[in-house]
Amino acid sequence: MAGADLAGAGADVRAEVADGERSCVRLSARTRIARSAALGAVGVLLLVVSVTRGHATPEPVGVRGTWHLIFDDEFAGSRFDTGKWSTGWYGSGITGPVNPSEAQCYDPAQVGVRHGQLDLRLVARTVRCNASSGQITRPYVSGIVTTSGKFAFTHGYLEARVWMPGTRSIADWPAVWAVGDNWPSGGELDVVEGLGGQACWHFHDPSGAPGGCSRRMFAGGWHTFGAEWRDGVVTWYYDGTRVGAVGNGITSDPMYLVLGLDVRDASYGGPIQVPETFRIDYVRVWQH
Repeated sequence: MAGADLAGAGADVRAEVADGERSCVRLSARTRIARSAALGAVGVLLLVVSVTRGHATPEPVGVRGTWHLIFDDEFAGSRFDTGKWSTGWYGSGITGPVNPSEAQCYDPAQVGVRHGQLDLRLVARTVRCNASSGQITRPYVSGIVTTSGKFAFTHGYLEARVWMPGTRSIADWPAVWAVGDNWPSGGELDVVEGLGGQACWHFHDPSGAPGGCSRRMFAGGWHTFGAEWRDGVVTWYYDGTRVGAVGNGITSDPMYLVLGLDVRDASYGGPIQVPETFRIDYVRVWQH
């Protein structure tokens, strides 16, 4: 997440078998039975193909290659998977923000799984939370989840399908990112974050945070954001289209995943808009 001062489908296969135009010629009983059996076999075959393809291992959108899925959360059902994720930022209960300049605390109550998606909800409510500097008060409360201590990876392809808050431009400061334990020497890979209402990407290392932003509108609809992290280079893909790459300062320390909805000010994040929800359909990580 840019500027963070860190302390620490499958394809749907629909097959239809049509009889075509009916013949006026009466078929013999044997012919009718044979034809019925053949159609039944075709139907079973198509059903098997449909089921097989429907459960095929997903692949990155628009990025070809031989991939092995090493992390996947589809947020199915209604229960948040605490085996994969933790709420809050380095603590339990209501925790402080990633960056002291942010205007929210994180409350686990603002994290929920419903309708096959993860919801991170930002509301205006004054709360107190624990930060590295002690107790602080913030006018907003939101949700954040991480895989810290549960999953980390080095090199691979990280992808998420999300619904950004806002209408025409991205509201607030939603982000999908990954970060090493020792920031900034461990690196930070921002797959996408809403900055100034735009969808932006960066890679943080001790010398800076090169990256860029897309001029396309990504708010108010489902979009797929991904980043391929290789030795010495990161390439970003939005909706399967390459949007940029960074080839300097790319670190190789293991990184864990972070999904969050923050608020700072309109000059840095997007226009402040509450209440809002950052929706995540899935998060996946592949390696070769």
